[in-house]
Formats: sequence, C-alpha cells, structure tokens
Amino acid sequence: MLCLAYASVPLYSIFCKATGYGGTTRKATNTTINATDQKIRIYFNADVMSGLPWNFKSETNYIDTNIGQKSLVFYYAENLSEQPVLGMAVYNVTPFKAGKYFNKVACFCFEEQILQPKQKAAMPLSFYIDPEIMRDNSTKDLSEITLSYTFFKLK
Repeated sequence: MLCLAYASVPLYSIFCKATGYGGTTRKATNTTINATDQKIRIYFNADVMSGLPWNFKSETNYIDTNIGQKSLVFYYAENLSEQPVLGMAVYNVTPFKAGKYFNKVACFCFEEQILQPKQKAAMPLSFYIDPEIMRDNSTKDLSEITLSYTFFKLK
C-alpha cells in the first residue's frame, strides 16, 4: 500500500502533463506553428514557498500575444541567503481547461535551479498558445490565461 501511495504522485504528474489536466502545461514538440490574428492576454504570477530564501518575480505582469505566436518572457530570481540554494519551480495554468494548449518551448521549470549566495539570475520562458484552443468549444472564447509558478526549496 505504501508503494502504491509513493508511486501515485509521479503517475498523477505524468497523467497531468500528458492531458493538461489541472492546468498543467505541455512541453512543445512542434515549434513550427502558424500564428493567428487572434490575441490573448497571458498573466504571469510568481511565488516562493516558505523556507526558500529567494526573491522571485516576472519581468511583466502580462503580455498580449497572438495565438500560435512564440513569445519570450523572463522571470528573475535572487538568492537572499549566504548559502547556495537549490530550487525547483512548479507551475499551472488557469483556467485549467487552457493548460493543454499552453506549450512551453524552453523553460527554467524543466530543471532544478541552483543560486549561489546573493546570486541573481534571469530565467527565460519561451512558449506559445496552440491555435487548437480556438476550435475547442470550452476554450474558444478565452481572452486571458494566467501562468503561475511557485519555487520550492530542494535539499
């Protein structure tokens, strides 16, 4: 029973990443997408869990982008401590139904991040919104999406 409980977290994570369930985004496999004329506003949120001595913020609160157009934004992190600190970002998209259309081409969230004492780092995010979002009856009228990151301390 303990093994089943331990395995359920990674299995659930895999399920969410594959389906976009719970606002989980996808890692882009196709980066050649035709942009549309339809605009969508993407809001960016940044949080840090207690125990992680970092400042973490996005360069902007939002951008307006064309659906299908690749966009690049930066988040910034700073280690406020006197020790190296290892962190990992988890993320989700709201509304949840938009998660499967939010495709990340490159993201700091794909890997653990280590910041040395007092180090500041720019963390790029490249993404696009899949044009299929306009053909899905549950998402075709969306005008805004929020991407939220929370950094957790590892080790």
